[in-house]
Amino acid sequence: MSTDASSLTTQDLEFLRRPLHGFLSVAGGPLPPQPRPVWFEATAEGTIQLFTEPDSLKVRRLRRDPRASLVVAAPVGERERWLAVAGRTTVEPDGAHDLSVRLAARYWNLDDPARADDLAGILAADQVRIVIHPETVSRYTY
Repeated sequence: MSTDASSLTTQDLEFLRRPLHGFLSVAGGPLPPQPRPVWFEATAEGTIQLFTEPDSLKVRRLRRDPRASLVVAAPVGERERWLAVAGRTTVEPDGAHDLSVRLAARYWNLDDPARADDLAGILAADQVRIVIHPETVSRYTY
């Protein structure tokens, strides 16, 4: 395992651009933490972003304590690899619908009418972006 104080490497970004689920934990939640699977996007600036409804429990907790972590692991059948990003978050009012469209196209086949309807439902709701600003990046590659 290696830890880099605050930045994602080119290899990290390549790994994070795959359609993998991340497991998000936020501070201020129950002990032990209760991670939740999420879609996410690694940005060229080295942040991690995801979308959610503005009144979601994760947003309420992040408004009280902005710390969060995201863990992403390679799927079964691949060599063991994981990446953990922890840092402070911001809750951004803009860009969530554009992000949801990009992520839906990454994770779903939008030619499937059921998935297109699912995306329409997401777009019909208010959304915010949660942005994780990495302070600690840990990684393991076997």
